Amino acid sequence: MSIILDPAPDFRAAAAIGPSPGEVREVALGDYAGRWLVLVFYPRDFTPVCPTELLELSRRARELSELRAEVLAVSVDDVETHQRWMREVLGPIAFPLAADPAGAMSRAYGAFLERAGVAARATFLVDPEGIVQYAAFHNLEVGRSPSEILRVLEALRTRERVPAEWRRGEPTLGR
Repeated sequence: MSIILDPAPDFRAAAAIGPSPGEVREVALGDYAGRWLVLVFYPRDFTPVCPTELLELSRRARELSELRAEVLAVSVDDVETHQRWMREVLGPIAFPLAADPAGAMSRAYGAFLERAGVAARATFLVDPEGIVQYAAFHNLEVGRSPSEILRVLEALRTRERVPAEWRRGEPTLGR
């Protein structure tokens, strides 16, 4: 099931946020209207690969913000587990961790692995109008590259065709 070029499935979820992991806020797709959304599904808190991705995305948050993009990370863990993981492992991160314990949000995006009972390691880029422009899935054992997410986001923002390995500042292929 591909959702590229379709409207992003709507969602509402409780999320752990802020430098103090005690804060909980509801997040919704509409909160990101007018900005790019980097929607990052990951399998579970307290696993070895997931913190490497989330901490690197947090370190790169300024670069994403400069591209008018915000990150929302989602797993099947509940919000209390997210809070504990932030306190005990992650520390403060630059974006919310949304709770999807029933897997409804993961399923809506085609990112739920039924046999494993977890979200896939999946990334979606949703444009400011709420349209899914990019989707990528990775093996659960292999972390994704925030550099590639940034590269694709920069390419999409040109609204032109770009060649493989394109980088900002290089020529595009035009419309």
